[in-house]
Amino acid sequence: MENKKYVLQTAPFKVPTTDGKLIEEHFGLASTKTSAFSVAHMVAPPHWSEPHQTPAFDEVTIVLRGKKQIEIDGEVIELRAGQTLLIKAGARIRYANPYDEECEYWSVCVPAFDMNTVNREE
Repeated sequence: MENKKYVLQTAPFKVPTTDGKLIEEHFGLASTKTSAFSVAHMVAPPHWSEPHQTPAFDEVTIVLRGKKQIEIDGEVIELRAGQTLLIKAGARIRYANPYDEECEYWSVCVPAFDMNTVNREE
């Protein structure tokens, strides 16, 4: 077995969704069994949203194109292409794309995104 000091990701894990959102996890629990962090490429379709959540991990969002609306503890922020946002663990958040265009972005979570610690509200 090789002991390389790098990992080249050529086949990210495509997370199955039912809301039209594209999620490609390059590193993380689902793709590489990495628990320290996760990195995912996402495209949120127009008029997409997800339930409120209170993650037990920090999350950085980097918007490439379009806009993303993020509610953080009741405050609404519009994140635009070229902008980056860090949300600390424990904040009550809700991600949405209420606009008429797609939003393409990257997400980095520390520790890794985990369905058991995202704490989504039903």
